[in-house]
Amino acid sequence: MYLRYSILAFITFIFLLQSCTNPFAPAKADSDASSSNLLTEQRNPDEVLTNFKFAYTFKDSLVYSELFDSSFVFLSMDYYEAPPVPIQWGRDLELKTTARMFRFFNTLDLTFNVIGRDTSEYDANNSPTRIQHEITFTLALDGGAAIPILDGDVTFVYVRRGAKWLISYWEDKKI
Repeated sequence: MYLRYSILAFITFIFLLQSCTNPFAPAKADSDASSSNLLTEQRNPDEVLTNFKFAYTFKDSLVYSELFDSSFVFLSMDYYEAPPVPIQWGRDLELKTTARMFRFFNTLDLTFNVIGRDTSEYDANNSPTRIQHEITFTLALDGGAAIPILDGDVTFVYVRRGAKWLISYWEDKKI
């Protein structure tokens, strides 16, 4: 009798398993879904920024790691030093630093305000291989309660690797 119930339970479990979606896989988006919550294939720099915003919103280090080229360089200035000291690091430290930020703050609300397309480089087929954007942004950490909302300007340089675009350079201009 227990065998019959075990078999029935197993068959029911298999039926339910096949009729459910994987809770760990992202669902396909409806055509009415907001594009700001979707992951893209990074076929252009705008799609890279969509994934960047997604990574911040959902504090997703894996998505964030897919944004940067292996040659990535971050530049900024440490204004807490007198005189200000340049800051520079590569992809690995960028990922570690941002992962810590993702863990520390409860919410991150990032908005890209103005995207200026400055320069592009093209290959022999007249396809862009490198694009530079000047971007203004607003970032609220935990709703801006403890830390004032940050407004800043950055320069991003994107490079095309096959069909995918990646960030190869990030310079904080003003925060």
